[in-house]
Amino acid sequence: EDLRENWGPPPGSLNTDGQNLLVYGKRFGNIFLGVQPTFGYEGDPMRLLFAKSASPHHGFAAFYTYLEFVFKADCMLHFGTHGSLEFMPGKQVGMSGSCYPDRLISVLPNLYYYAANNPSEATIAKRRAYASTISYLTPPADNAGLYKGLQELSELVKSYQQLRENEQRGSTIVNTIVATARQCNLDKDIEDLPDEEEDMKDRTMQERDDVVGIVYRKLMEIESRALPMGLHRIGVPPTAEESIATLVNIAQLDRPEMRVKSLPRICAESIGMSMETIYRNSDRGVLEDVNRLQDVTLACRAAVRTLVKESTNSEGRVAEVNNSILQDAFFFFNGGTPWKKALGEAGFENVNEDDLKPLFEYLQVCLQQIVCNNELPGLMNALNGEFIEPGPGGDPVRNPDVLPTGKNMHALDPQSIPTKAAVDTAIIVVDRLLQSMEQKGESPESIAFTLWGTDNIKTYGESLAQVLALVGARPMPDALGRVNKVELIPLSELGRPRVDVVCNCSGVFRDLFINQMNLLDRAIKMAAEADEPIEMNYVRKHALESAEELNISLRQAATRVFSNAAGSYSANVGLAVENGTSIDEQQLQEQFTARKGFALSSDAPGELVESSAMFKSALSKVDVTFQNLDSSEISLTDVSHYFDSDPTKVVENLRKDGKKPTALIADTT
Repeated sequence: EDLRENWGPPPGSLNTDGQNLLVYGKRFGNIFLGVQPTFGYEGDPMRLLFAKSASPHHGFAAFYTYLEFVFKADCMLHFGTHGSLEFMPGKQVGMSGSCYPDRLISVLPNLYYYAANNPSEATIAKRRAYASTISYLTPPADNAGLYKGLQELSELVKSYQQLRENEQRGSTIVNTIVATARQCNLDKDIEDLPDEEEDMKDRTMQERDDVVGIVYRKLMEIESRALPMGLHRIGVPPTAEESIATLVNIAQLDRPEMRVKSLPRICAESIGMSMETIYRNSDRGVLEDVNRLQDVTLACRAAVRTLVKESTNSEGRVAEVNNSILQDAFFFFNGGTPWKKALGEAGFENVNEDDLKPLFEYLQVCLQQIVCNNELPGLMNALNGEFIEPGPGGDPVRNPDVLPTGKNMHALDPQSIPTKAAVDTAIIVVDRLLQSMEQKGESPESIAFTLWGTDNIKTYGESLAQVLALVGARPMPDALGRVNKVELIPLSELGRPRVDVVCNCSGVFRDLFINQMNLLDRAIKMAAEADEPIEMNYVRKHALESAEELNISLRQAATRVFSNAAGSYSANVGLAVENGTSIDEQQLQEQFTARKGFALSSDAPGELVESSAMFKSALSKVDVTFQNLDSSEISLTDVSHYFDSDPTKVVENLRKDGKKPTALIADTT
């Protein structure tokens, strides 16, 4: 009866032949392999414009009814990240009999194979669908490489490096490099790329080096971009190449808490340089340092390969790890360990063995955890009603404690973020953001920030810390490390104006970090109420404008933290675009602001109040839209979520001058 209001009388129009409700799947003895029905939006995009939340259709309800009462399942396994059961309407936590997840799953034990790098949505599955999760490893990420014109361009750069001092041939090659770069559309990424008509003979060798350097830097950026290597197969040991790819990424990071230096840093120090200098000069297109960075990258891969090679079987897979290699005295009387030899052959002969030893001991432990087959045993333990070992979820590269997989995932204490490390990293990102805008002659007064739950768990609150840094506030942890307070940084210490920030929080972020949303709201309102000149405090400037515009108090006008209504997720813009040919931009804008325009206030903790007018007012003053990309497994074009939550087009339509805001993505992978 409850479904009739939304979907009419059964069987409805989805998962039906017109008379019967259809359950898609196949039975294999006492196992039923089924395909979970869709949300139901796909066939009726106009419903998205008016519905505050999703609603299960008759076919969706029939699927779970069949499993419990017809097939009479003893247990259910949801396989893969993620389904839609846990996102059905109901309370955020503490399900009751009127909440759809509770009504659909009923009393069936719910096991859930879930990607180890997505603890935020796994937590939603636990809270709202009573799931016991069993983590599985994400596919390893490897360098994207080059192809076609980009590969040709790389060969031209190598030719130039050999012939750069030949005035005639060197300048001719640079002319070809510029023309090929434009054919590959790199001129859209390289702002100061010369025109094809310009003859490089008229430039000095240093100027030609600079041109080649900026092209080579972009090529290396494309080539080294991390992309997933296929799909993970549960219970199958990784190949040697997959293991190398994962360990190379793990070796890229300094781990000061363990006194382990990153492999690139060890290589750089062996030639008397810092890795920061190499990165900085490479970003500027200094040809010599672009080459150095490439040498470091290749050397790291060669060194890690020697470690994995010792444990690779005849099938090219790593089933067991050779523990004796680190203790083998033979290496120390024969020129050092295999990885030190590999680094020496790559041009880094003077690497410090004392730095290499703890790093490769750590990498060997990580390799043991990667190949540990706990995923199938974890499932069997669950089916036998036995204990599933708990463990953290997150990015296995940033936090190898996620390994081995096959654990019942948990996230983190939301009150513990942002951590000091996250704050330090956030300040670097914010400084670079503002510097990049300053180089374009722009000084943003307001930035629209998209906050996701998974990102902040993986990075321990870097996005949260970025918002606070822009506003000019710092988190204040208590003696137990809980972050429940903030304080404003004095303008004299900040050294720049406070930047206004509009926070667009995902539904998952809202569910997991409601206390941190209160923290952001307090920081922004403190800035708005600070007695400071408006030319140094854009938060106050815009709050005063909105207060006059909407005839509300200054404190109300400083509302900047928005999300979906409780129990609702996503703006559903992507679904509307995919399915609604007649939906125009104005309708999409109204859908976005209606679904995402629920404001949270620290004055009434936990309440989300419909405030689409305030949301529109805040967005109408935005100069820049911003989001973090922290995962190499999922990029901008892999899923529609980035498009769905991006307010750039909405801001352009809401701004009185019609100016399109600058859209920025911070790649912190």
